[in-house]
Amino acid sequence: MQIKIVHGEAVTPHIADLARLRTTVFRAFPYLYEGSEDYEASYLATYAQSPESLFVLALDGETIVGASTGVPMTDASDVFKVPFVTAGIDPATVFYFGESVLLSTYRGRGLGVRFFEEREAYARRLGRFDWCAFCAVERPSHHLLRPADYVPLDEFWSKRGYAHRVDLRTMLAWQDIGEAGETEKPMSFWLKPAR
Repeated sequence: MQIKIVHGEAVTPHIADLARLRTTVFRAFPYLYEGSEDYEASYLATYAQSPESLFVLALDGETIVGASTGVPMTDASDVFKVPFVTAGIDPATVFYFGESVLLSTYRGRGLGVRFFEEREAYARRLGRFDWCAFCAVERPSHHLLRPADYVPLDEFWSKRGYAHRVDLRTMLAWQDIGEAGETEKPMSFWLKPAR
């Protein structure tokens, strides 16, 4: 296994592989994402436009099996910024973690922890952020597609020092598996001091 760090446009050669990885991993609960690689490539290209974006890539040989992203909140979409503005938190003080995706066969090897460590260290090196933040989808515990053995990541995130801020919420729309079209899903943020 190898960890590779890239920033901004340097991720461009990896976008197709990352789009494929995202559509694969996000099909599972709780996201249940019926996505397209074209949309994902377009989404990832917006991160590449930020010179201070971060991509932490986990490779097995030449194959990307996991990835984690981050970007200054000021370079993120408004849907992520608005909850902070509403709560009186300046988005310029927040480094936003976009996502961590890892193929299931590579889980349990410490890569999830490494993804957080790399993003947090990068936010500290940039030196101007008060907060590291990410958001996660909220699904009801009785959701029909929730696997019987599903374990939420709340404990993992709490152990990393993140606090669930249920007052910081947004809505994102995507098409679930089996849906005819996109529907909005509630998302809430987790925060940790960046310094």
